[in-house]
Amino acid sequence: TGDDVRTLAAVGAFRVVSAGNLGARSTSWPTRPSRAVERLRYDGLVQTMPHVIGKERTTVVTLTERGQELLERHRRPGGDDGRQVFHAGVSKPRELAHDTRLYPAYQKAVERLEARGAKVQRVVLEEDLKSRYQRFLQDGNRGRHDSSGRPTRSREDVEGWAREHRLPCENGHVQFPDVRLEIEERDGRRKVEGLEVVTPHYRGANAAAKARSGFSRSG
Repeated sequence: TGDDVRTLAAVGAFRVVSAGNLGARSTSWPTRPSRAVERLRYDGLVQTMPHVIGKERTTVVTLTERGQELLERHRRPGGDDGRQVFHAGVSKPRELAHDTRLYPAYQKAVERLEARGAKVQRVVLEEDLKSRYQRFLQDGNRGRHDSSGRPTRSREDVEGWAREHRLPCENGHVQFPDVRLEIEERDGRRKVEGLEVVTPHYRGANAAAKARSGFSRSG
């Protein structure tokens, strides 16, 4: 169904989503996934696992490879540029408590943006932005047997890359949001907005730099 596809797309876009953010739950079993999620799990399209975030029990949902392949197979024809990336499986188990907060932060941002007539066209996770950045840094080492593995880019190169990808850069260090929203305004203008999820462990120099970056912050 259309709802099933939207659920799969949400889970794939954010890699991990708490089942409680994906539909109604039973009042007698609040940690149990909705019937829709259970059906997708039965069909082998998602996998679920119990998890404790803080003191709250929840169920984490992520795509299986089969679910990821299903979404990829039914994409509309066209180039890869601007397409939504879908992820399968948990990549950083230690960061689940943080990563499961991304989708609720996105939902709040969507409400705010849609209230002014804007629409989110795509979401890009921090890991995807950093992957692009690492490819850029290592481009000069690719195919060289004598490479030291060190980045070949100058500070000016890095600052130029950051401008091109509309990311803040401070003293040669690019700042990456937890998730970036690519937005189309009511008048057709394209914009980006970075979302940063703030947790109790959000501190230190990196946190200070993130705070100066202009990213929208969500607790």
